[in-house]
Parts: sequence; structure tokens; C-alpha cells
Amino acid sequence: MTRTTQLAILLSILAVAARLILVDQPYIDNWSWRQSDVAAIARNFYENGFHFAYPQIDWAGDQPGYVGTEFPILPLVAAVCYKFLGVHEWIGRIQAAILFVLSLPFFFLLVREVFDPLAATWAIFFYSFAPLNLFAGREFMPDVPSLGLAIGGLYFFFRWMDNAKPAFFAASACTISLSILTKFSSAIIGVPLLYLIVAAPNAFGVAPKGNSSDSHRPPLQLFALFAAITLLPSAIWYWHAHQIAEMFYPHHFFGAGGIQIENLAWYWKIARLTTTSSLTLPLSVLAMIGLFVAPRGKYARLFHWWLAGMVVFIVIVGYGNRHQWYQLPLVAIAAALAGVACAVVAAKLSDRRAKIASSILLATLFGFLAFHYAQALYRPVAAQLRDAGMELKRTTPPNSLIVAADHGDPTIFYYAERKGWHFVETDGIYNGDPIDSRQAIDDLEKLRARGASHLVFTSNTSWWLDYYTQFTAHLETAAKLVKRTPEFAIYQLEPEPH
Repeated sequence: MTRTTQLAILLSILAVAARLILVDQPYIDNWSWRQSDVAAIARNFYENGFHFAYPQIDWAGDQPGYVGTEFPILPLVAAVCYKFLGVHEWIGRIQAAILFVLSLPFFFLLVREVFDPLAATWAIFFYSFAPLNLFAGREFMPDVPSLGLAIGGLYFFFRWMDNAKPAFFAASACTISLSILTKFSSAIIGVPLLYLIVAAPNAFGVAPKGNSSDSHRPPLQLFALFAAITLLPSAIWYWHAHQIAEMFYPHHFFGAGGIQIENLAWYWKIARLTTTSSLTLPLSVLAMIGLFVAPRGKYARLFHWWLAGMVVFIVIVGYGNRHQWYQLPLVAIAAALAGVACAVVAAKLSDRRAKIASSILLATLFGFLAFHYAQALYRPVAAQLRDAGMELKRTTPPNSLIVAADHGDPTIFYYAERKGWHFVETDGIYNGDPIDSRQAIDDLEKLRARGASHLVFTSNTSWWLDYYTQFTAHLETAAKLVKRTPEFAIYQLEPEPH
């Protein structure tokens, strides 16, 4: 085992340990709303039967709440674990950590094959501890698992193009298929796959065009079979998910509306956040250097193509990229390119002590910034939502229907173990605040007629009671204050008069 491989293994162990910190944290961090939806789907599988094709969320009120979503393999696995271990947050979070761990050897080997062992070792370091990946690698969300599967599939495809073993073909096709099912945006992995096909004129040991052995070149049917295996299951599932969203209230399809080109200021904000809080500035600068100093070779532009595909994706899916996790593939790309930059600089330093000192300085600076930016993501920004939910769980009957002024974050419903509606109900998950008192009154009365029994405000929305004065006056006649704390206020709604 080489020294670089030993170091890569050590870094991998540290990366796993870092992701186990606060692995049992409630879903109250910066991405609470996305995790609470996934967790709700898992618990609904567990409590209502394993109806895999019909994922259910909690904010559809008196309706079943079937929604269109990604292939729900993660919540299904969590629900199965609940049967044996009970419902715990760590069960959901640990899945992302496991898929991250499985991606590490494939990422290391891929970078080593494309560049060299030193570049691969630095790449593992950056990939493991970039703030975005460090945080996302313990979230109950499909993004890190999907990225891990995509990296594994890319490596298997790389190996298949070199030696034509059917096992690598099957492993690549199945792994990438599952990656796209888990998160549709992972289809962007098709760009580096296409590059491997284009950049490998001697794939399977075939000589260039004009040689007599050219007749053994892989037939197009083989690539067509690969495309069918990778894309057909996703096409079937996402068509079904779209039908579910069309048929059932609240008619929600996860990720819908994301394909939208925005203005330059929008993309500048994404670029600024990506280069700082997602990657850190040292990693971003090194990745830019790596773009230009990467040595020429058979597959040396693999990560360049992947980067180009991601840039196009971010532009076209501009609105969807308001969520940081959409840029997760950039962590792998930047890590590989930064690894190349480090390897090139190391080759130019002849003094061993200078190499060691500069390496320690870079690792320390990157580690400090990674900790600084990741720490902000761990903050319990949705703690008041969980507190309100726990109070509702303790004080309300199980069949209560909750109206929550929560700006579209379903954490209240998850921890209350109650169904209900976001308030305002119409587009509440996007807009949140009423236009005026009349809209708030009309919305509340409509939900009260549908059986709503309780109304809850949190510290983020309690200002409504001061701002919408007519609504507050109406609330005095339509509801009774049950409990008020600095974190939340809970009202019991009077039954709708007949």
C-alpha cells in the first residue's frame, strides 16, 4: 500500500467521523424543511403501510397528501429500520453518510487514474471536508446519496471503456440508473460519460480508424442498451410521480418550477455562495488553477466537461439552484481540479521542508474555513418549529388538523405528528406571508370549514398578529389562545358555525 493510499484511507476515516457529529440532531438545521418532508414520507410508510409508489407528506390537511417526488428509496429504507429500531433522526441521517463513504474509494481511484496519486489524495481531502459536502453528508436528503452513486457509476464506466468487462458495464449502468432515480438532476453525469466515449478512440483496445481491427469497435447498440438501462426506469418513475402530483392534493411535484433562467444578480449570488460558503475560497482558487495546469492525457478533460455541464445546468435550472445542495457535484469537480493544482505545485517545489510547510498551511487554512462555514449550516434555526410541534403533540388529540404559519417549513407537522396546512394555504410553501388581513381571514375561514382545529405561529411569524390588525381582531372571535411562549403561540379554533 502506497503512502498516498494510506493517507487517503486516514482522511476517509476522519471524514466519516466528522459526519457522525450530531448525527442524532433533530431536523432543525438550515435545511429542516426538506428533511422534514423526507422524514414524513418515511414515517407515513412506517405507519400507513409500505405503499412505495405513493409517498405522503403531512401538510395536505384532510387529504391523503400523496406527492410526486424522487424514487423514495431512502425513506423506504428508513421506514424498514423503524420497524426494528423505532423512529430516530439518526436512521435517516446515517444513510447519506453511508453513501458518502462508499463514494470515497471510487472518487480516489477515478482521480488517480485520470491524474496521479498525489492529486487524488488532495482531492479526497477537499471532497471530504468542503463545507457543503460535510454538512450535506449527514442530511436526510437524496442529494449526497445520488452524487455518491453517480461517482461510482462514472468510475465503473471509466473501467469498462478501458477493458470491456461486462461486470463494469452492468455496475455502471445500474449505479447511474439508481443515481438518477434518487435525484433527477444527477442526469448531468451524462456529460462526463459522453466525454469518456469521445475521448477513448482506442476503447476496448481497438486501434484508431483505418486499422483492420476497427471492425471490433463497440457497436452503437451497446451504448443504446446502456442508455436504456440508465434512463428508462427514471422516465417511468418520474412520469408516474407527475401523474400522482396531478391527481392528488396538494398537487405538489418536488423540484417543479426549478427550470427557469434568472437575472445576472441571481447567478452572481450563487457564484459568491459557491466559492465561499460551499467550497471555501482556497478550494475555489485552487480549482481555477487546476483548470489550466491539468496535464494533458487521455482523459485529462473529464472534470472540465463535468464542470461545463454543471455551469449549463445552473444557468438553465436557475431558480432551482437557489438551494445550495443543487451544486453538490461542484464539490467533486473542484476537489479533483484543486488536487491537480496541488500536485503540480508540489512537483515544482524541490525542497521537502517547503512542501511539508506549504501543505500544512493549506490544510490548516482550508480546515479552518470549512469549519467556519459548516458551523453556520448546523445552527438550529428551526428549533422553534420543533418546540411548537412537540407542544401540539402533547396537548392536542391525534386527529387534530393544524394550521401553521411556518413559511412552508413542515417541521411543525413532523414533530407534532399531526396533519394540517401551511398558512396561508394557497402557495404557502413559496410565498408565506398574506397580502393583507382579508386574505388571511378568508384563508383561515376556508381551512376552518375543512376541519382545522388549531392555529400556530412561531417567532418567525408572530409579527403577523401586530401587522395584520383586522386579522388579529377576527382571531379574537374565532379562536382561543391556548399557549404563548417566546418561540410560538398556539390557538384553538372555534368550530365552524353551521
